[in-house]
Amino acid sequence: MDIMELVERSKDSATVKHVFGEPIHHGDVVVVPVARIAQGGGAGQGQGRNDKEEGGGSGLGFGYGATPAGVFVIKNGEVKWQPAVDVNRIVLGGQFVAVVLLLTLRAIFKKWRPKRR
Repeated sequence: MDIMELVERSKDSATVKHVFGEPIHHGDVVVVPVARIAQGGGAGQGQGRNDKEEGGGSGLGFGYGATPAGVFVIKNGEVKWQPAVDVNRIVLGGQFVAVVLLLTLRAIFKKWRPKRR
C-alpha cells in the first residue's frame, strides 16, 4: 500500500458520522450521541551506511481515539444537551487532591513538632 493512499484513508476516519453517531428514535424523543475525536499520525524515512553496507528504512504511524462527550436530546421541538460524566477523571482528580492535601498536612505538622535533642 502506498503511503499517500494510507494518509488519504486516515483523513476519512474522523467524519461527522463518527463524531455524531446515528440518531436513536424512541417514541417522540430523538437522541443524538456526540463524541470527542482525536487523531494524529507521523511518517519518517531514513538512509544510512556504514563501512560494509548501505541501508534505508521508512515508517508510518497513525492513532485514533474517541471518548463520549454527551448527547443531544430532542423532544417536542426542544433541544437539550446532556454531557457525559467521566467517572475516571473525577476519581483521578480526587486522588490528586488527596495526595496534595496529605503532603501539605505533613509539612505543617513537621514544622509544629518539637525538635528532639
